Amino acid sequence: MTAKDCGNHGKGRRQRIRRLFGCLLVFLLIVLITILIIWAILRPAKPRFILQDTTVYAFNASTPNFLTSNFQVTVSTRNPNDRIGIYYDRLVIYATYRNQQTTLRTALPPTYQGHNEINVWSPFIYGNMVPIAPDFSVALKSEQAAGTIFMVIKIDGRVRWKVGTFVSGRYHLNVRCPAYITFGSKNNGVSVGENAVKYQLVTRCSVSV
Repeated sequence: MTAKDCGNHGKGRRQRIRRLFGCLLVFLLIVLITILIIWAILRPAKPRFILQDTTVYAFNASTPNFLTSNFQVTVSTRNPNDRIGIYYDRLVIYATYRNQQTTLRTALPPTYQGHNEINVWSPFIYGNMVPIAPDFSVALKSEQAAGTIFMVIKIDGRVRWKVGTFVSGRYHLNVRCPAYITFGSKNNGVSVGENAVKYQLVTRCSVSV
């Protein structure tokens, strides 16, 4: 075999590799375009969350700049999509006051939600002697003395969309549920124990994905 033959053989091999690489790129492009078209047609809607009730077992802001609290909250979520399932990954729930976290984060179990399905969680969220900003501490005591405290129950985590056998990457999920806690009178709640009061809220939560 001459040097010229060796050169032609190497050139032919490089051309085959380029063709194979080009075919692979075209195939991947077709798959991507198909997924995007399906995605655009289905138009996945965000899940809907509702804060159904809050049971207050403990709420003590008597120590300056510290808050001790213990709640049980019931949150429901509905998948409004007809053809898209939702995977909930690494969800945590906690309470905030004026954007400051006032309880520890409680993990919610990862789950899959089928088309138009509803899931309900009833976790406990609590915090023992959680430090809060001095100005927030004053405002918290003032609101408690007035009879109503406005808090926000937050859920953070990741979601994935399932279309047929295709499962998307993870997207950030942020849920914000307003909660008005009433003190001084139990007329707005139901006594469920010696020191616990359950408040039926049924408030719609804001959801961003």
